[in-house]
Order: sequence, then C-alpha cells, then structure tokens
Amino acid sequence: MQVLKTSVPAKAGARTLSSARRVAGTRVVARNAAARRTSAKHVTQAVSSPQRTISEHKYIDKVPDSLLREGTDDTSDTKVRMERIIREGQDMICKAIEEIDGTSFHQDAWVRDEGGGGISRVLADGNVWEKAGVNVSVVYGTMPPEAYRAAKGSDVQVPPDAPRVPFFACGISSVMHPRNPHCPTMHFNYRYFETEEWCGIPPQSWFGGGTDITPSYLDKDDMKHFHGTYKDICDKYDSSWYPRFKEWCDDYFVIKHRGETRGCGGIFYDDLNEKPDDTLLSFAKDNLQGVIDAYLPIVRKHKDDAYTEQEKRWQQVRRGRYVEFNLVYDRGTIFGLKTGGRIESILMSMPLTSRWEYDMKVEPGTPEAEIMDVFKNPKSYNWV
Repeated sequence: MQVLKTSVPAKAGARTLSSARRVAGTRVVARNAAARRTSAKHVTQAVSSPQRTISEHKYIDKVPDSLLREGTDDTSDTKVRMERIIREGQDMICKAIEEIDGTSFHQDAWVRDEGGGGISRVLADGNVWEKAGVNVSVVYGTMPPEAYRAAKGSDVQVPPDAPRVPFFACGISSVMHPRNPHCPTMHFNYRYFETEEWCGIPPQSWFGGGTDITPSYLDKDDMKHFHGTYKDICDKYDSSWYPRFKEWCDDYFVIKHRGETRGCGGIFYDDLNEKPDDTLLSFAKDNLQGVIDAYLPIVRKHKDDAYTEQEKRWQQVRRGRYVEFNLVYDRGTIFGLKTGGRIESILMSMPLTSRWEYDMKVEPGTPEAEIMDVFKNPKSYNWV
C-alpha cells in the first residue's frame, strides 16, 4: 500500500502510514458482523420519518404511484418510462444490498411545493457498508439560469437578466461507502432532463449517467471485472461508447486542485440524445443492472478481508478526496444546491467518516503508491 508521509519531524510526534503499519503490528479484522447484525428487512418494510416540512420539501408517509405532474400518464412518454426504470432500479439495488449487509434501508419520501418529489433510502452503520444511499427524484418547475448552466456545462451562454428556465428532471443516484478498506466505494447516477423553449433556445432533452468505482487499494482483477461489465453493456448499443465514456469519466472525475482523479473510473456520459429515446432508456436500464453485476461480486470478495488500522486510515484519507470532489466540482451537487434541492439527498454522497492530514505523502513501493499512480495517470490504464 502506498504510505503517506508527513513533513513534520518524527520527534514532533508525526508518523507516516508505514510507521503506523509497524505500530499496528497485528492485522485488525473487520467488525464481527454477526455480533452487530440485525435481522434483514426488505425496503418495503423501511421505517418512514414523521411528516415534517423543511423549506419547500414536505415529508410524506405514503409513496405515490407516480411523482410526475398530474395527468402525465401516457405510457409512451419518456418521462413516464424513465420514472418507472429508476424506481424499479432503486428497489432492485436496495434489495441486493440488504441481502449482503443484513441491515435494512431507512426510507424518506418527500414532495416539493413547486412540483415532484423523491424517495431517499439510506443504510447507515451497517455490517458491510458504513453508509449506502440510493435516491430517486422526479422534479419539475423552473430553475435559475445558473442552474441551467450547471446542468448543461459551464460553456453555455446565459443571457443577462434571463428569466427562470422551465424544466423537468428525473434520476436515480447512489454512493456506497463500505467499511472494509479493501472494498471499493461505488457511485452511479442515471438521469433524464427536459427544458422548454427559453430565451430563443428551443426545447431540449437529454440523458446522462454513469457508474464509477473508487478503491483505496488496487486489485487489477477487480478493475478488469468492473470495466469489462460496463464495456459489454456499452458494446450492445455502440462499440464506440465504452472508450468514449471511459475517457469522459477519466476527464470528469478529476480533483483539479490535487492533480488526481477521484477513483479508477468507469463510464460517464451527459447531454446524450444522439439515439432514439427507446435506445437510451434501455441503456439506462441495463446500466442499473450492471451495478449489481459489476460491483457486488467485488464486495463479496473483500468484505471479510482482514485489514490494519493503517489501511483504515488511508481509506479515510481517500474519502476526504471524495468529499473535495463532490463539494467543489460535481455538476449534480452544484445543480441541486442552485435549484434549492433537498439537502439531505444532495449530501447523501458524503462518507460517514473521512480524514485530512497535513502534508501527507505516500512512500514509493507501497500499495498506496500503486493506487496513487492510477489516480495520477488514469489514461495509462486500459482495464479491458
């Protein structure tokens, strides 16, 4: 593992990750899941929060059949079909996570005064995952021009004093932070946007999404499996998509002020409308199944691995990098904050624990150095 090294002299009490490894001595086994395990409950039994209001978001006890605008029930409508895909995907993935973890998700359902709502599910302090969240949102109304820029990219020209933009957006997003440092963090997001005519710009619609993986320690076989799964999905639709979306992912998840990527990539795409909606809806659905096929075998492989305190410390340092990217660069986070989104849902991606240490560096020849080379040079690694 790549070991961090601080520039503070040892006599001042500082130590590197390698010294922490020596101090730790014996390996520490992950918490005894059996001692902590609660009986598994499926999502349908998740406990709802009492009704309360925060800003424009009101919690509700019963999840409606649809969060779309009343009267939007044409089964051929892309909005209707995408909502069905993301809600079925949420059920499927949460059920699979519960079966591995033995802990149930907590569920909140909410509606917004302006239109739409969402279903947030979070598993915290579980046996396998410290924190896992799977959120669905279906929202519509108007957004400020700066939110439109965040949704479409910073190169969009917004007229001065422009009015608010009528929009529709629905999507599913998830981040999963395991306990064991040898189990990677995983993130996915699949979404659909529509905007009405605005300031001379014609109505637009597009799909976006992606799944990416963030290990603290490199297992090349795991990365080949993860990337291979998504290459197979992409190749069903267009053989150019995997290399294109893999490069897009490497370019997007860059922590610019660190000069490194957040993780080991995956696929990422946005503003996608080059194929019929039927094709892009099917692609999103297959990618949600891909979460189970690509990620969960890796978790099963490593969830019971022994690990040291030093390895846990490195995991928390890398989670600090995760926080930095999400709060500074992530378009979804920025869009949510600029549209007055539900804060608990927006910040669901934050890890339960993270760490920042002053001037920490890695030592050559360690596992930490190995994974840092991937973060520094992502395009040098072709996993498939």
